Parts: sequence; C-alpha cells; structure tokens
Amino acid sequence: MSQRTFTPALGRLGLTRLYDPVVALTRERLWRSLVAMYVAPRPDDTVVDVGCGTGSLAVLLHRLEPRARIIGIDPDPETLALARRKVGAGGGDATAPQWLLGMGDALTGLLAPGSADTAVSSLVLHQCPLPMKRSILASMHDVLRPGGKLVIADYGLQRSTLMRLAFRTVQLADGVRDTQPNADGVLPRLMSEAGFGGVREAEVVPTATGSISVYVASRG
Repeated sequence: MSQRTFTPALGRLGLTRLYDPVVALTRERLWRSLVAMYVAPRPDDTVVDVGCGTGSLAVLLHRLEPRARIIGIDPDPETLALARRKVGAGGGDATAPQWLLGMGDALTGLLAPGSADTAVSSLVLHQCPLPMKRSILASMHDVLRPGGKLVIADYGLQRSTLMRLAFRTVQLADGVRDTQPNADGVLPRLMSEAGFGGVREAEVVPTATGSISVYVASRG
C-alpha cells in the first residue's frame, strides 16, 4: 500500500475537518468510553491506536492513564495535524501521545514486533478493501506481544432493517464494496484468521449511521 491509497476521514467525501462533528452523531462518547474500558491502559503499557485519525481516542486513553505510552498512527498528515492540536500545551510533555505517519498494514516498520501491550482501532476497517482489512489485522497481530490485547470499534453486523438502512449513509461515503463485509459480520472471522484468540463482540451500540460493535481478542 502506498501513502496515496488510503481512504481519508469521511471517506470519499473528503471532509476531514468536519470529521469530529460528524462522528459525534454516532454516539461517539458512548462507544469511545466502552473502548477505553476494554483497553484499560495501565502504567508503562504501550498502546497503539491504528488509524488514529484526529486523535480523540488516543487523547482519551492518555487522560485515563498518563503513564502509559500512547502511540497514534495514521497515513493522513492532515488528520495528524488536527490530532496534535488536541494535546494543546501538552504537546511538549514527554508523556503526551506520540503521532506517527504510517499505514496500518506496515506497523512493524514503525514499531518493533511484539512491542505493544494493546492495539486498538476505531472506524477504520469498514473503509478498507477486504485484503487490506486482513493485512491490517495481521500487522496488529505482529506488533502485539504474546498475550497482548486487541480492541476494535467499528461497524459490525447490521442486525435489523433499521440499522441496515441507517448504514447506507456510511456506504454513500465509503462505498458499498468495502463496507458491505462489515455489515455482513465479517470482522470476527477475519480476526480469528489473523491469529487472534478469544474473539468476541463485547458491545453493540445502535447509532444514526448503523450499529457500531466493540470487538475484543488477544494474541496467543
């Protein structure tokens, strides 16, 4: 994958600066809080936020446990610039989140294999073609230590007619081909195929744009 092949925030609409207000419509505070609960960062943990976007989740995890090392990785320089602004005056703090430019399928080019305690990703995989979904999950597996934790929040199985209809707004932005596998419930299988164990859908949050699932698993 080259730096030019990623899908930007808000997909084909290309409205990166409007990302945070739009995502707020997805009950963001609820599902991000649930993700943070399952990540449960500890002092000295290394937590990698893959496709960190504008940094909301990474900043939340840093606030929960300032002694953890939080690393946000994204291929879009514009979103990383927005993420850096969120830490404000804390940007000079050695404990503040780190922001790295890179692709989610090449994490070990940025971090040592087996060096992360937790890998987390939110609202990324639904935008990716199926081979890229697999590559990102495999890369997250590689960067985790044995027993490390995976937490993913993304559009999952759309179980009701209402949620399938709501999800069409996402498909308008990101395309049907890439998003439909998520709506059909493919993520748990892909996580297992990437080598993760104990895969489970821990939470389902209905939103105005379809249901968002929180998945947890671990590297064996």
